[in-house]
Amino acid sequence: MKLNLVEIPRVKTISKEDFYKNYVKKQKPVVVEQLTEDWPAYQKWNLEYIKEVAGDKIVPLYDDRPVSHKDGFNEAHAKMKMADYIDLLKKEPTNYRIFLYNLMNEVPVLREDFKWPDIGLRLIRQLPMLFFGGENAKVFIHYDIDYSNILHFHFHGEKQCILFDPEQTPYLYKVPHSLISREDIDYDNPDFEKFPALKKAQGLVCNLKHGEMLYMPEGYWHYMRYVTPGFSMSLRAFPMRISSLAKAGYNLLIMRHFDVLMRKWKGQAWIDYKNRKAVENTNKRLKLSSREY
Repeated sequence: MKLNLVEIPRVKTISKEDFYKNYVKKQKPVVVEQLTEDWPAYQKWNLEYIKEVAGDKIVPLYDDRPVSHKDGFNEAHAKMKMADYIDLLKKEPTNYRIFLYNLMNEVPVLREDFKWPDIGLRLIRQLPMLFFGGENAKVFIHYDIDYSNILHFHFHGEKQCILFDPEQTPYLYKVPHSLISREDIDYDNPDFEKFPALKKAQGLVCNLKHGEMLYMPEGYWHYMRYVTPGFSMSLRAFPMRISSLAKAGYNLLIMRHFDVLMRKWKGQAWIDYKNRKAVENTNKRLKLSSREY
């Protein structure tokens, strides 16, 4: 049994007005297939090109190990030269990923390869972030701490993206005081006996090919799997809803620091407690929801 997913709508091109009216304003995802075809990046951006222009850079790597109280917030699990990392990606499957990395600060020539889309969002020009992964590398399901609206562009190969509207949170076993679901849930092959609430979750899915862009509205959960080795770039815009701004402020100013403090104080017991509460809270809501029908 699989997750209940429907395909994300696709358009080849879209006007600024239509994008804002039909997707940003309604906070609905969409894939735009040909937005990058007039970018130099469309022709140039592949793993070999990145190796050529950034091969000497030491990059932070993350794997799929569960969150530990010993880890700092977004602390890398390893480091490697970009050239060696790309060789690894091309050689064999690996769990090592590059996550939320501003490579363009170190390799400014990359900025010349893309155009800031005039698409109805006020994009944050300091934050073009890159993400890399090997075949079958997976990104834990999460939502972004700052509730940004995200334009997610993929290059070199194929990447599967599964999204859930924030309204689906009650069914996703959200871990308290964090931005993630239970890490032992396999979103490719979920265990519905162990996590029955997932059967109620209504999600969205797409497979991004080279040059395609996925719009992810603010607060959307996203799980990603690299079908082939490749990399992506995200451009971000501040949240538009007052409620999202308030949640982002809470996450950045209170939740993150509280969680770090509790990890230091309680250690692994804090992580274990949060994982238990994720199940207890979800099952409690599921029973309440069941009574409504």
